[in-house]
Amino acid sequence: QVQVVESGGGLVQAGGSLRLSCAASGRTLSSYAVGWFRQAPGKEREFVAAISRSGGGTSVSDSVKGRFTVSRDNAKNTVYLQMSNLKPEDTAVYYCAARQTQLPSMIFTSYNSWGQGTQVTVSS
Repeated sequence: QVQVVESGGGLVQAGGSLRLSCAASGRTLSSYAVGWFRQAPGKEREFVAAISRSGGGTSVSDSVKGRFTVSRDNAKNTVYLQMSNLKPEDTAVYYCAARQTQLPSMIFTSYNSWGQGTQVTVSS
């Protein structure tokens, strides 16, 4: 089973940018579709973005469309979440998750490999 680790979180002012990374170990991430999810205090985990195993298909939630993009570099065994024009409501712990299929999913229970999460805090 692949293991994934997120990095790149931090504190940023509203309107700023961050790039999160999801790095894999144990197995090559190119065999997995990857999703990004986030969870704010007192709220349910929600889908943010996802990318297919090949990288040819991506999707983002309506709440981040136009601001966030997901990409992958299979040679580096890493998936990225580029976040721009951040808003205070984007504050959450961000998780990446992997599943061994071509296509990703917006349903978090369909993923079986999860990272520990990285905190993103956006100040107003």
